Amino acid sequence: MAEKSDKSDKVSIESHSSAVQLKKQLGLWNGVAMIVGIIVGSGIFVSPKGVLLEAGSVGSCLLVWAIAGALCGVGAMCYAELGTCITASGADYSYIMNSYGNLPAFLYLWVCLIVIIPTGNAITALTFANYIIQPFFPDCTTPAVAVSLLAALCLTILTFINCCNVKWATRVQDIFTFTKILALVIIIITGVVKLAMGSTENFEAPFEGSTQEPGRIALAFYSGLFSYSGWNYLNFVTEEMKDPYKNLPRAIWISLPLVTVIYILANVAYFAVMTPAEMLASDAVAVTFADRTLGVMSWIMPVFVACSTFGSLNGAIFTSSRLFFVGARHGHLPGFLATINMKHFTPLPSLLFGCVTSLIMLSSNDIYVLINYASFVETLFIGMSVSGLLILRVTRPDLERPIRVNLFFPIFYFIICVFLIITPLTTSPKECLMGLIMILTGIPVYVLGVMWEKKPQGFRIAFCKFSKITQKLFYAVHEEIKED
Repeated sequence: MAEKSDKSDKVSIESHSSAVQLKKQLGLWNGVAMIVGIIVGSGIFVSPKGVLLEAGSVGSCLLVWAIAGALCGVGAMCYAELGTCITASGADYSYIMNSYGNLPAFLYLWVCLIVIIPTGNAITALTFANYIIQPFFPDCTTPAVAVSLLAALCLTILTFINCCNVKWATRVQDIFTFTKILALVIIIITGVVKLAMGSTENFEAPFEGSTQEPGRIALAFYSGLFSYSGWNYLNFVTEEMKDPYKNLPRAIWISLPLVTVIYILANVAYFAVMTPAEMLASDAVAVTFADRTLGVMSWIMPVFVACSTFGSLNGAIFTSSRLFFVGARHGHLPGFLATINMKHFTPLPSLLFGCVTSLIMLSSNDIYVLINYASFVETLFIGMSVSGLLILRVTRPDLERPIRVNLFFPIFYFIICVFLIITPLTTSPKECLMGLIMILTGIPVYVLGVMWEKKPQGFRIAFCKFSKITQKLFYAVHEEIKED
């Protein structure tokens, strides 16, 4: 870790202003496309099965989707206040640092580095690969090696685009956001037609078989909230937004209601075509839906889903690299990750670093275990960020707050986070325990890398040489790719 004095437990909210910063290039509609593009990714095409499996009935399933959207809306309102009073990029990392201090912020950065971001990117890339490959293996299981290789190719191509040009990345985001909305519109219209033709059997006893176990309810929300994950990612790039005080909350308020309505209608459409048993038996819900409704045109759905996940992954790569960039700028990661390609204004080393960690996570093909694993850890730190809003109201009452939400919202959201953290410990203890262990492993890393100021001279020289060699390697690979 790059050395950084830890004499103060809090980092000034304004401290980023004198550091290296990224160029402001994102407008309101770029922000809307970024949020919608990240949220509407693999989740709506993967998670319906996971939500139904845990919720137990059609009615409970739809209720989970609606409540999950409302919860994300409440969380987004809290993040609108946090994002406009703490305008440094890094989102939760900056909020936790200013509320709790350096160690909790570092632990968030640590689990993002090794769990949350690479896991999310791996899930999206694997979903992309599964939907692309499935039409070529209609009657047999798709080869796991082929899926992993295609997912890796997707990750590297998008990382290259983001390394080369911010405008390229935002243009990819805008195009594929439109494509994924079109795919969901096709699903919704088809479902409405089926309902109009009388296909309402699944809605006659909607709550029959609903689960009563709190742990299973929490896991159902994990799958639902995973589909909404990304609602807070625009806060990672606040520094790059034009007029963030206006555009950040506006982008959130446009995006979240839109996505919630689309998700509910898409699930209604699924149930208008497939029975719950058929949905649980399908590994690609949208493809099964298309096979039953679109006839010879069913091939378009895998293409649309692949485009959807491609755009979602692009947005996640774009925003998460800014987290590594900000963490390095504060001295919690090696300093070369805080460097910028001055020609294209992109955090190239951070982008490549995130790509490598995501490629490592592709070694696991069990998507639903990855969802529970990542959701538990992410919920824990989102709860810390929201509680940080309450702490800042007390410790920094005079802080300028262009948006000031009612205290009911952060308190309510924090209580929900506590429920979602505690209850899965009884039904899915393995994933939760692994998440806690990964968080705790960050403590010795923090002590050795950040707190230990009086390192031996040999250690410092060796680390500096390693950082320089790694930085040169990153740039050499980038230049070689460009030449090819």
